Amino acid sequence: MKKSLTVILFILLPVVVIGGMIVLRRDITRRNREIPTQMQYSPAYLSQTVNPVLPNGMTLQPPVEGTVPREFMPFHYQATPEEALRAGRELVNPFQPTQENLERGRYIYTNTCSVCHGSSGAGDGSVIPKYPNPPSYQTDASKALADGTMFHIITLGRNNMPPHAAQVSAEDRWKVILFIRSLQGK
Repeated sequence: MKKSLTVILFILLPVVVIGGMIVLRRDITRRNREIPTQMQYSPAYLSQTVNPVLPNGMTLQPPVEGTVPREFMPFHYQATPEEALRAGRELVNPFQPTQENLERGRYIYTNTCSVCHGSSGAGDGSVIPKYPNPPSYQTDASKALADGTMFHIITLGRNNMPPHAAQVSAEDRWKVILFIRSLQGK
């Protein structure tokens, strides 16, 4: 008796399960019931989206005052001629004119500077005469500039030259100066 009841249950169980699925009409293309849902879907906001929880309604918050990004070197000079002269007195090129540094400086110069200053530094780049000529590196005034002053000019710009701190790393700016010195024959 007990054995026949087990056989009957064994046969009826798939019928009940399949029949239940048909009766409930479960959509197999959708997820099952999810408990708890906050673990499945993070309540975090995307960085560029509006956020009703944080100040100013912005998810992306400005850095705390005084925060310095990794590998960022603060530049403590203003964009004035006096500060350029002060940078000339205080800053020293930390790199030596080795073949490797000169090659890196030439590469950066060719890709960033030569469009205005020309490949030889004569101030005859491809955008001239659409833009005013930059000074030639062969003038006495250019040769007399201290490395720190040139670094200041490349970093913060001067006259028609825009700042290049965002495009050229500090290390590469020093190496460009080495290359410019090689163009000047120094």
